[in-house]
Amino acid sequence: MYVATKGGERAIEAAHQWLAEARRGDPAVPELSIAQISEQMTLAVNRVMAEGSLYDPDLAALAIKQARGDLIEAIFLIRAYRTTLPRFGGALPVETDEMAVTRRISATFKDVPGGQVLGPTFDYTHRLLDFALMADGDAPQATRKPAETQPVPHILQLLDRDGLMEPLTQGEATPPDLTREPLEMPADRPLRLQALARGDEGFVLSMAYSTQRGYGRTHAFVGELRIGTCAVEMEIPELGFAVEIGEIELTECETVNQFTGSKTEPAQFTRGYGLVMGQSERKAISMSLVDRALRWDELGEENTGAPAQDAEFVLYHCDNIQATGFLEHIKLPHYVDFQSELELIRKLRRDAGAETCKEAAE
Repeated sequence: MYVATKGGERAIEAAHQWLAEARRGDPAVPELSIAQISEQMTLAVNRVMAEGSLYDPDLAALAIKQARGDLIEAIFLIRAYRTTLPRFGGALPVETDEMAVTRRISATFKDVPGGQVLGPTFDYTHRLLDFALMADGDAPQATRKPAETQPVPHILQLLDRDGLMEPLTQGEATPPDLTREPLEMPADRPLRLQALARGDEGFVLSMAYSTQRGYGRTHAFVGELRIGTCAVEMEIPELGFAVEIGEIELTECETVNQFTGSKTEPAQFTRGYGLVMGQSERKAISMSLVDRALRWDELGEENTGAPAQDAEFVLYHCDNIQATGFLEHIKLPHYVDFQSELELIRKLRRDAGAETCKEAAE
């Protein structure tokens, strides 16, 4: 006989205490500070901010600490906190042309205006464990030039000049805000980009990888990848002009994709676009590849049935908080449901046994 466990409230309280003890670890080891996480685990902090839709490095670091390093749990905490914040206005669109870049590369042109800026990257490391990091020594001092503060033109403007790149179009209507309104289908490009920007990095990466393996008929080049800070401005009605309220670090990626043309458009290059909060270039590149794959309809291309071309499949499954909630709810009590399944199986077995006996008797 299956019965419900007694004393559930006391058990849950004890589980919370055990969780706090497990999070702290050995008391003899110094506890991680929020500043340490924020300064030394920046890529994890950036991911939590991007997928949590809240730009605050300290709060993201706090969430990572509270979640014991489980980034999806930390993202959940940040999104939950975000819902408690009052909204007092909206910022103007950021101008990435005016980004103070710390990293800027192109895989399509070697010599570009402003030069290639490698910046802090794992691209040229040997992927060997650095055991020197186990010793608490002084941090190495890098030889680097300061961030480029002058406006740096986008590299794809070189193709724009020759008419080889599809023209940029500016929508007139303000796109819906995915953080305040539920996702609805069909979703236009601004809404798709919002969903991808805060989608799970691993899922978006897998979708992007599938397009590179042939599921989507797109062959992309990184036209430009740039990382840096942009000013955030807000219009103040009482003043009649915009004022800068802060800065935000962003990663932007534009990919160049071949387009053989259609009945209405000539052969040209098309764009994939990715923009993510913080330094998150893997996510930005993945986002741009998936964005391009999802544009098959508006470009008049054939839908090959690739998963990355299915907007409903991609957008409804890329959100890790929704996915986690649906997945993890199955570990909660389902005693009544299971009892009904159990009785059904027993009945089917009894009926099958009776039928077998009847056949044997005949």
